[in-house]
Amino acid sequence: MTAEFGPALLRRLTTQVVGRRRELEVIIAALAAGRHLLLEGPPGTGKSTVLRAIASATDAGYEFVEGNAELTPARLVGSFDPAAVLAEGYGPDAFLDGPLLSALRDGSLLYVEEINRIPEETLNVLITVMSEGELGVPRLGRITAAPGFRLVAAMNPFDAVGTARIASAVYDRCCRLAMGYQSVEDEVDIVERAAPVAAASIGPAGVLAAVATGRDTRDHADVRTGSSVRGAIDLVLLAHELSLLRERAPLAADVTLDAAQLALSGRIRVRDGGSRSAEDIVHELWLRHLAPLAGPADPDGAPAGADGLGAPGKA
Repeated sequence: MTAEFGPALLRRLTTQVVGRRRELEVIIAALAAGRHLLLEGPPGTGKSTVLRAIASATDAGYEFVEGNAELTPARLVGSFDPAAVLAEGYGPDAFLDGPLLSALRDGSLLYVEEINRIPEETLNVLITVMSEGELGVPRLGRITAAPGFRLVAAMNPFDAVGTARIASAVYDRCCRLAMGYQSVEDEVDIVERAAPVAAASIGPAGVLAAVATGRDTRDHADVRTGSSVRGAIDLVLLAHELSLLRERAPLAADVTLDAAQLALSGRIRVRDGGSRSAEDIVHELWLRHLAPLAGPADPDGAPAGADGLGAPGKA
């Protein structure tokens, strides 16, 4: 194990990343062993957060690529500058490196986010690099990976919208780490770190209820995909801001109901063929977790009416 990817790095990272010690240990071990790595898990489980923390805490370079249908091989590898080619011909100085070639030359980490959204022809380029440790570029020659180059990719589960199955050739060339959602305690900690002022305003009970509301969307019978911890962060932030605008307590019924609908209704995906809307489900979970904290309602503090944000949606 190199000093760069050793116990000192793990100690630094455990102060920056909430929980995830086991995941940090195995990621560092894979990188120290010179292996390529695939992180697989639903959105909001900290895949990007962990990799960015590792990259910023080491001296290794870091190239970030957002995986999507527009990521062509040319955008990944690079291309010749037409003006330079006209002036000087096809030479190394006329080539503009893409993130893949930059990582290969520098021996740095190449982080590909949502790898199962990229086109197959682009994926084949990555498979070649993982297999051969080099890449042939027409009119430029072969670029060999400098020591330290590693591919780290992240992907959402296959059934997420816009994703495709990853070829077995990718799995065969990577170490795979499955990342699930964190514990209640860790998610409370994340919310308090991400929104300290709002979390103090809504109080520990309010933060816990916001986290519980978001977590319950993941196991709801009518929900295909639930909210990540980002939903709880937004709920807490919105409750704080709405309480200031309305001059109401942060846990007042109208405040938390509207905050919950704004923060969560767009983050959940209702199962096909279901009779309930996202707003109905959020309202149900609000009644379970946040409504009991509101206390007795007064005439000015009732939840929003039939035309308000807090109203359950129609099927």
